[in-house]
Amino acid sequence: MQWIVARIKWIMIVAGVLTCTMIYAAIAPQAALRSTFGETLEGPLAEIVVRNWGALITLVGAMLIYGAFYPPARPLVLTVAGLSKLTFIGLVLAHGTQYLGQQAGISIAVDLVMVVLFFCYLIAVRRKVI
Repeated sequence: MQWIVARIKWIMIVAGVLTCTMIYAAIAPQAALRSTFGETLEGPLAEIVVRNWGALITLVGAMLIYGAFYPPARPLVLTVAGLSKLTFIGLVLAHGTQYLGQQAGISIAVDLVMVVLFFCYLIAVRRKVI
């Protein structure tokens, strides 16, 4: 875990940049859905919801980058980002396993690695404080 603690700044920057790529969903919601899930949603409400989803994910990515440079914010940022990613993973596994063969499967794998790294960092730092 010391390896993760020593490199958390770069882990957070890489995770943040990768997470920020979901700005694509805010700009081109139907193309992002097709790329990630192989399907699209129709109607103006779908446009609003998917654009908002993309914007929120991008904000989590920006928080990760911010936390990389501002250590006091790291525990909160890593907790929020980890919970957000776990929610996505859980929802896809519970309701959309047919999407695992799509880009969503890769996203889940990458998000899971990020969550494990974030969790290991939080545990290691908590042990130092106690």
